[in-house]
Amino acid sequence: MKSSSLRAPLLCLGLLALTACGKGKEQGPPQPPAAEVGVVKAQPQSTPLTKDLVGRVSAYRSADVRARVSGVLLRRVYQEGTDVKQGQVLFEIDPSVYQATLNSAQANVVSAQATYVNYHKTAERFRSLRPQNYVSQSDLDAAEANERSSAAQVKQAQAAVENARIALGFTRVTSPIDGRAGQQQVTEGAIVGSANADTGATSTLLTTVDQLDPLYVNFTVSAADLDRLRSSQKAGNVSLADQSKTTVQVTLPDGSKSPEAGTLDFSGATVDPTTGSVNLRAQLANPDHRLLPGTYVTITANLGEQHNVFLIPQAGVLRDVAGAYTLVVGQDGKVVRKNVNADNVRGGDWIVTGGLNSGDQVIVSGLQTVQPGAPAKATPWQPDQKSGAPGQQGAAAGAKSAAGKQ
Repeated sequence: MKSSSLRAPLLCLGLLALTACGKGKEQGPPQPPAAEVGVVKAQPQSTPLTKDLVGRVSAYRSADVRARVSGVLLRRVYQEGTDVKQGQVLFEIDPSVYQATLNSAQANVVSAQATYVNYHKTAERFRSLRPQNYVSQSDLDAAEANERSSAAQVKQAQAAVENARIALGFTRVTSPIDGRAGQQQVTEGAIVGSANADTGATSTLLTTVDQLDPLYVNFTVSAADLDRLRSSQKAGNVSLADQSKTTVQVTLPDGSKSPEAGTLDFSGATVDPTTGSVNLRAQLANPDHRLLPGTYVTITANLGEQHNVFLIPQAGVLRDVAGAYTLVVGQDGKVVRKNVNADNVRGGDWIVTGGLNSGDQVIVSGLQTVQPGAPAKATPWQPDQKSGAPGQQGAAAGAKSAAGKQ
C-alpha cells in the first residue's frame, strides 16, 4: 500500500515535467527583428542626356604667313609668341628692286600720257577739218586709231604701276588675321621666294598665326551610340537637341570646369571606316587663352533630354558578373533583386533606364545586412547617411531584444 501511495505523486511530477518540456519546444527562441535599411523611392523623371568624351583643341583659324615676293629677308618686326593684329607688319623683305620697278613703271605712264596727248590733238584737228574736205577720210581714220592705241597704252602703263606698287607692298609681310604669332621659320639674311607655277616652287613659310579665341574642340561619337540615340528618339524616350542647342562643357587640365560652354557647330555626315565613329566639332570661347591648340581635354556633351528614367544614388546600384542590379524592399517586406540598365552617371546618381518600376523602394544603405528573400524594414534614406548604418543599428537592436527576452 505504501508503495502505491508513493508512485502516484511521482507519476504526477513526471507528467508535469514532460508538459513543461513540450511547451518549451513549441515556443522556441525569439526571432530577431527585420534589418533596418535606408531606401529611396524610384520616381520617373527627365534628365539631360550627357556623355563624357575626349576632345582635342584646335585653333579657330590658323594662317600660314608666307613670302609673296622673292628677295632677301631684312628683319623680323614682331616678337615671337605674342598676339598680333590683322595687317600688322611681321617681316620686311629687301624692297630696292621692287621700288626701282615701280619708278620705271611710273615713268612709262608719263611717256604714254604724252604720246596720247599728241595723238589726241591730231585726231581733234582732223575731225574739225574733215567736214570741209581739207583732210581725207583715211587720214582721219589713222589719226583716230593712233589716239585709241595711245589711250590703251596709258592704261597698260598704269596697270604696270599698280602691279609694281602691289609687289613693293608685299615686301612688308603682314598678318592676315588677329591671333598669336608663332616661331620664326626663316632667319634674317636668308633668300625667300614666292610660288612659281612653272617651276613648281612653293612660297617660303615665315611663321604661323593662330586665332585662340574662340577655339574649336574636335571629338567623335561612335556610330552605334548615334543609332541608339535615334532609336530612342523615335520611341519617345529621348529628345535630341538641335545642333545649335547642343552644348559642350570642357574640363580643364587641372580638373576644373571651363566657365564657358561650347556650342556644337559641325556634325559629320559620314562614318570614319577606320574607327566607326562620326566627327563632331564644338566652338568654345577662350577669352584668357588658357586652352591652347593641340591640348586633349575631357568634355561633357549635352545631347538632349532623357525621359522616364530613374536617378538612383551610386551606393544603391551594385554590380556582379551578371551586370548592374539593385535590391528592392517589396510590398511583402522582403528583399528582391532587380537587374537594371545603368550606364551613365549624373552627379552622384546613376541614371537607370530600365529594370525598375515607379514606386520601387531601392535600398541604398544597409546592403550588407540583407540578401534577396530576407525581411527588411524600409526607412527613408538621407544623403548624409552612411552605407550600412541603418542595417547595423537594426541588427544591434534585434540582438539586444533577443538577449532581454532570454
